[in-house]
Amino acid sequence: EALRATLGDVLGFPFVDAGDGWLIFRLPPSELGVHPSEDSTYKSGTRHQISFMCDDINRTVAELRARGIRIDGEPQDEGYGITVTMTLPGDVKVMLYEPRHKTAIEFRSAAGA
Repeated sequence: EALRATLGDVLGFPFVDAGDGWLIFRLPPSELGVHPSEDSTYKSGTRHQISFMCDDINRTVAELRARGIRIDGEPQDEGYGITVTMTLPGDVKVMLYEPRHKTAIEFRSAAGA
């Protein structure tokens, strides 16, 4: 319940009740990145990560902290972008990042999202 409340009430994602306890959340425009299955960093072909992109990570981190979202550490430059991890209820880890690479979407202001 805490994760559902965080996604709907704190992060403000609209949702529909699909019945039987399922809430389906509408998310901002998204991308799917497909990474190499094995390289010097990742030895397993089974890897996934949930990431939210933003256009200004420092502003976004400040807004999320003000809403009570746990941000783990400070943003770090990873080369492809600036990242930080947030932990949502239920110990759900989500990477927040400001990309430095080409994106398939264009960012809109928070008011237009």
